[in-house]
Amino acid sequence: EVQLVESGGGLVQAGGSLRLSCAASGFTFDDYYIGWFRQAPGKEREGVSCISSIDGSTYYADSVKGRFTISSDNTKNTVYLQMNSLKPEDTAVYYCALDQYRVGKLRPEEYDYWGQGTQVTVSS
Repeated sequence: EVQLVESGGGLVQAGGSLRLSCAASGFTFDDYYIGWFRQAPGKEREGVSCISSIDGSTYYADSVKGRFTISSDNTKNTVYLQMNSLKPEDTAVYYCALDQYRVGKLRPEEYDYWGQGTQVTVSS
């Protein structure tokens, strides 16, 4: 059974930083994306960033480019999202997800497995 467990969310002041972790287990796919998504109250879920298992290629939403960095530690089967220069508009529940066919990039509808989410709140 595929499991994705997020951690690292919390409350931070604007301009601060957080690092989210996504621990992945229970699968044997070799060619996939792990993505980070977020959903604010009353808004649709949006793609933030993703990383390819094959070559480590990364993709970012325009809203986070230059502030967020996605990385992976394959020895720990963990994907990280380093978030710097946080803004109040970054406030949302952040989810990690797995796209087992590596087609989705930042499109949430293409992802097959989801974690439970972690709350990030940025105060002004």
